[in-house]
Order: sequence, then C-alpha cells, then structure tokens
Amino acid sequence: MIGPNHNVSRRHLLACLAAGSLQNITLSVAQKEAFLLTARIVNTRSVSKGVTGTVKATLTDGTLTHDASIQVIDEFKSRFETPFGSEMNFKDSWKFNVAAYKLDRLLGLNMVPVTVERLFHNSGGSFTWWVDDVLMDEGDRRKKKIRAPDLDNWNRQKHSVHVFDQLIFNMDRNLGNLLIDKNWQIWMIDHSRCFRTLTSLREPKYLEQCDRQLIEKLRGLTHDILRKELGRYLTAQEISGLLGRRDRILEIFEAKGPSAVYSSPARPD
Repeated sequence: MIGPNHNVSRRHLLACLAAGSLQNITLSVAQKEAFLLTARIVNTRSVSKGVTGTVKATLTDGTLTHDASIQVIDEFKSRFETPFGSEMNFKDSWKFNVAAYKLDRLLGLNMVPVTVERLFHNSGGSFTWWVDDVLMDEGDRRKKKIRAPDLDNWNRQKHSVHVFDQLIFNMDRNLGNLLIDKNWQIWMIDHSRCFRTLTSLREPKYLEQCDRQLIEKLRGLTHDILRKELGRYLTAQEISGLLGRRDRILEIFEAKGPSAVYSSPARPD
C-alpha cells in the first residue's frame, strides 16, 4: 500500500478512488521505488521490441495498479559480434539498468525512470517504472517528422542524453529506447549494455553542449561515492572506466569554453 509518508493527500486519494481513477496522483520517487519493490505481480507478457527478453508486468499494492518493465538478463561473453564489429568481454546485464538509474539520480538528470533490484522467478532482475503518458519514441518522431513544441528545451534534453551515453559508454542507444511523454520530456530506457571498462569515449563527436549544473555534478563524482551508490552493480574496473570517461568529458567542455555551456531549470522528479 502507499506508505504514510507520501505527498498524496488522503482526500485526494479517496476522490480518485471514487472517480475510479488514480491517474492524477503524483507519486514521489521514493514511493515509486517502494511500489516496485513490494507490489504484487498480477500478470506478465513479453515485449516485442528489443533483444534482451524484456517482460512487461502489471503490479498492484491493493490501491495502486501500474506496469513495470522487468529484465533478468545477465550474460558475459569473451567475444561478441555486433553490427559495429567484435566486442571483447561483452556484458549484457540487468544490473546496469539499476546502475544507470542511480547514476542519473546522482547527476540530477531525472531522465531515467525509477528502477530497483528485485527477484523475479528466483533470479535477480531490474524492475523499471513503465513510463506514463508516452506519446511516441524518437524513432516514431523522426519517421513522422514531428517537431518538438519547444526546440530549445528539446535540444538541451538531447545534449544531456549524449553526455549521459558517453559517460556510461552506451553500446545500445537506439531511437526506440528514447521515449517522449505528453510533456515532451525525454526518458532514457534499456541500459543493460553499458558501463564498459574503457576510459575512452565511444562517440565524443556528440558532445556539443552541456548544462552547467550537470558539469558540476560530474565534477563531484568520486570513487568513494560511486562505490557506495553503484558498487553492488558495477565492478571496480567499471567504476574506474566511468571516472576516466568523466574526465574526458570535462576536458572536452573545458576546451570548448563558455559558449558550449548553458543553464536550464532542474527537471522535476
């Protein structure tokens, strides 16, 4: 059930229940985490998109019912053939979904949906809040040539996506795992093929501009912080690779100068 320390008034909750809808309730990040961790799984079905065996599940706590994306994949291959060539020491793991979410929170981006670790059929897995009110994914937007209503805000969101993807060495960013909600906010999903040990950047050409607050958050990352927050999901080598890439990103924007840095309001939880 929704816990006692919540930002939803009892009167509002009862009104929504009377109307037969909980669509207008706003849950905090902590409440979403608690729901994903404890709510009962009502049913599951496979997701057609993607190659990691994602399952869409409907969960309920008796008051709230909501969907989640579940991944339990956890594979290692010494050599893996990709469309871009051979990758050595390939990893595809649900653990990286949790690490990406926790890193997103450390950076104040709030662009990765709430994700927790939870058992599924006796296997470890990631449970991710199913993004509400999705209009389309980036692939659909481009195919239909739809322009964002606020191009400045849209472009700034895309810059943050590029910085995040270079930081985590995302091997599988595609147009289908960038979701766009009704407020034209971008949501980044599916991060099971990230966090390589390399300290080099995968595609530095995409680092054009960066939010000033994000740069400060990047500067504030330390090995101790990352080990505390992500150590359950990343190895020491993966954390070192992340910090090395962080250094490369900061060097790039320091070289670009003030013209490549902008300020924008923090995105709400």
